[in-house]
Amino acid sequence: MKRGSTGGLVYSTESGRMCPECRQPLAQCRCKQAARPAPAGDGVARVSRETKGRGGKSVTLVRGLPLDAVALEVLGKQLRTACGSGGTVKNGVIEVQGEHCDRIIEALTKQGHRAKRAGG
Repeated sequence: MKRGSTGGLVYSTESGRMCPECRQPLAQCRCKQAARPAPAGDGVARVSRETKGRGGKSVTLVRGLPLDAVALEVLGKQLRTACGSGGTVKNGVIEVQGEHCDRIIEALTKQGHRAKRAGG
């Protein structure tokens, strides 16, 4: 029987699933905390409008915010509420349905973020 380099205990009846790297329970895994990437961006939120690949419907995009995933989700929720529309957060980009560039720039500057209009 071959044993893999990351082999070993993957489940324990005492604590459940185990991380193969640090051999800790998944709830206490140190690998995820160490591997968490630093937020990318220069601190300037770039707000743009896009219609490509959306059947002609416009979407307002917010890129370049130096926030982690949880803070980005919270900010996305606040922006969608301020605009009164739906949207999502994908790959570090906040998408708000509709054309709300001015409203989003205003909301971001109220919260202390530097925001500018990008694109046409």
